[in-house]
Amino acid sequence: MKRIVVALTGATGSVYGLRLLEMLRDQGGWETHLVLSQAALLNIREEIPDGRRLIEAAADVVHSVRNVGASIASGSFLCDGMVIAPCSMRTLAAVANGLSDNLITRAADVMLKERRRLVLMTRETPLNLAHLRNMVACTEMGAVVFPPVPAFYARPDGIDAIVNHSSMRVLDLFGVHRNVAERWQGLTKEGADATPVPATIERQA
Repeated sequence: MKRIVVALTGATGSVYGLRLLEMLRDQGGWETHLVLSQAALLNIREEIPDGRRLIEAAADVVHSVRNVGASIASGSFLCDGMVIAPCSMRTLAAVANGLSDNLITRAADVMLKERRRLVLMTRETPLNLAHLRNMVACTEMGAVVFPPVPAFYARPDGIDAIVNHSSMRVLDLFGVHRNVAERWQGLTKEGADATPVPATIERQA
């Protein structure tokens, strides 16, 4: 049984955390540990009807964000990685600066120090310089900054398709390959026919 931590923080996009938990549950062989920040609870209430119940029911273990003595707060707890989905700029800043002030940021710090996979589904736009510097700092420490950017080549037919694609790509990073969305197969014939041909550069004598 593999283990993964899924945390939701106070940025919009709580559906990403829910979808990741659902996909891991359907995959089987993964034990999911969930942590919700206080701000995440506010967003969930606005974004997903009956969301807290659905999200907690999709996880195997639910931890309080205030319980910094939980199992996932220790590097001795064997775990394959962590996803913060969505990741607020406040949480990003805390991770970038090693501020382990709650269970989410402590668990993220554990992933970095133990050289385990940490994926941050950052949600903010536009970005200021502090945001960008914090993303660089996290990347330099080994985290993967993964803004859930829609892939329009897949021609999504709604929000579910967009969420599925980003969630699928995140799980790819953990070796979980769920084909729940269209993967890139190369240019269509229409696209290939429309590709401009580079101009020939004549060699001068």
